[in-house]
Amino acid sequence: MEFVERLQAHRQLEKEQDWKGTFKDYLQFVKERPWVCQLAHSRIYQMIKDAGVIETKQGVKHYKFFETELFGLDKTLETLVEEYFHPAARRLDVRKRILLLMGPVSGGKSTLVHMLKKGLEQYSKTDRGAVFGIKGCPMHEEPLHLIPRELRQEFQDEYGVYIEGELCPSCRMMVQNKYNGNIEDVEVERITLSEEDRTGIGTFTPSDPKSQDIADLTGSIDFSTIAEFGAESDPRAYRFDGELNIANRGIMEFQEMLKCDEKFLWNLLSLSQEGNFKAGRFALIYADEMIVAHTNENEYKAFISNKKNEALQSRIIVMKIPYNLKVSDEIKIYEKLIKQSDLKDIHIAPHALKVASIFSVLSRMKESKKQGMDLVKKMKLYDGEDVEGFKQKDVSELQSEYHDEGMSGVDPRYVINRLSSSLIKTTTKCINPLDVLRGLKDGLGQHPSITQEERDRLLNFISVARQEFDELAKKEVQKAFVYSFEESAKVLFDNYLDNVEAYCNGVKMRDPITDEEVNPDEKLMRSIEEQIGISESAKKTFREEILIRLSSYARKSRKFNYKSHERLREAVEKKLFADLKDVVKITTSTKTPDAEQLRRVNEVSAKLMDEYGYCPICANELLKYVGSLLNR
Repeated sequence: MEFVERLQAHRQLEKEQDWKGTFKDYLQFVKERPWVCQLAHSRIYQMIKDAGVIETKQGVKHYKFFETELFGLDKTLETLVEEYFHPAARRLDVRKRILLLMGPVSGGKSTLVHMLKKGLEQYSKTDRGAVFGIKGCPMHEEPLHLIPRELRQEFQDEYGVYIEGELCPSCRMMVQNKYNGNIEDVEVERITLSEEDRTGIGTFTPSDPKSQDIADLTGSIDFSTIAEFGAESDPRAYRFDGELNIANRGIMEFQEMLKCDEKFLWNLLSLSQEGNFKAGRFALIYADEMIVAHTNENEYKAFISNKKNEALQSRIIVMKIPYNLKVSDEIKIYEKLIKQSDLKDIHIAPHALKVASIFSVLSRMKESKKQGMDLVKKMKLYDGEDVEGFKQKDVSELQSEYHDEGMSGVDPRYVINRLSSSLIKTTTKCINPLDVLRGLKDGLGQHPSITQEERDRLLNFISVARQEFDELAKKEVQKAFVYSFEESAKVLFDNYLDNVEAYCNGVKMRDPITDEEVNPDEKLMRSIEEQIGISESAKKTFREEILIRLSSYARKSRKFNYKSHERLREAVEKKLFADLKDVVKITTSTKTPDAEQLRRVNEVSAKLMDEYGYCPICANELLKYVGSLLNR
């Protein structure tokens, strides 16, 4: 479809959504689709739920609504949705609280709110998220407010729809003056929530308290019309254009709420608890909106230490938004930020973003008190890997050691700034992991706000990230050298299994060439087991474990291969790599390779490019680097 045709289709869709009718028509609409009357919190919860929910291997709910922008926060988001939005959607008292997102800089607080606002805009364009308001109402309020309070219980019994709230002063006057009290004739229209159009989504940003007016929140008197309408208490002489007014039916965001002057926060006392606020010379005005704010930990501590804020404190639900602690998700954050630039002509070598992620994630973690657990093991466990002595079931126990883990450390902005610097400076149109680590290290020297102790700690994490890259680089090159790696691994694996089976069952094997009975090949089994540190005393237990796993797969009619057991897979690969080490060293380090060596290097480079995502530049750099590592 041509783009012009898509524009026309988009315009047609907007026309189809442009519903208008009387209140009488709207009541029929409500009978058919009662969900159009849901309150703000309910609509937001339904929006998140409708996007899809899946359960992760760790038993944590993953909400698809957030998956394009927020990474590594599944547990935090589950808490947010299940402990705030869900009960609030059921009209429990939680909805009468201000949601305060607290966390370190660049941790995703603003992104989360932005997603809710933009998501609500799009959701209001769907059938499930449709919103209707009284035509001409400055607060685009729910038409059911027209029903007199005395008749609401009857309406609820008949329609099964709950009504909350009262008409705003403007609508109250309009019903009397324009419709002579005939509420069934009042015009109703479908509205689309939009921050740009100031419909259902408001944002308040603190500025100088001496110059900022409370009218920014609650609206203001239109002095040019007082002479015409005669009094400041006439709704026609008032602009209902404050952020609290226009956010009705949706979301009200307080950016850096605790930086606000106290007089602005006082308006939230009544709005959060009673669902109304004071504006001008009118009675309390009802508003149906979710109030969300964000701040950092230091400002929150200063806020709660002030006794004058106790009333507001009790009306706040604090949700901690920590940094991500998973390397694989940290990579996604950097990929997202880089994609937003126009540096598409620069190649980022494999593992370049991974080493940056290892550095930043390590800086956010706290040393475990568990014996045998270091930060690198912890990092790998958090990222879904099993490590020696620990399994995934240990993760929850590790996470419970510190409730503030992830609330400090290197923020993504610092890393992306250093990545940007490396991307701009490159002369080869390619940056590799060493370029990234160099950029991170140089940035620490230019960072004025960190102590020498903190700098040394971060330099150590850069060293750890490099060590991790060294292992990855050697493994990748060695793997590329094994041209028929899968086949070689399978042969070695099958051979090992045959010997283990004979060993555990106490039987002999037949030599494939002489057909003689021979003992299981102890040398072969140990050469593989030693690759992963299986001691002489532990070999029997390990072999029996392999046999049990093999039997379990057989019972379930599942194929057991060398990747079915993580530690055995590692052992097989390391054994193959060890056998090839000398070949790799000679081929990558010689200055004048012969024709055969050159052929192998070219084949390895081609494999790195075809299967692992390298370009000619970083493939060549990787081979040189690994050659130097193996010659040390």
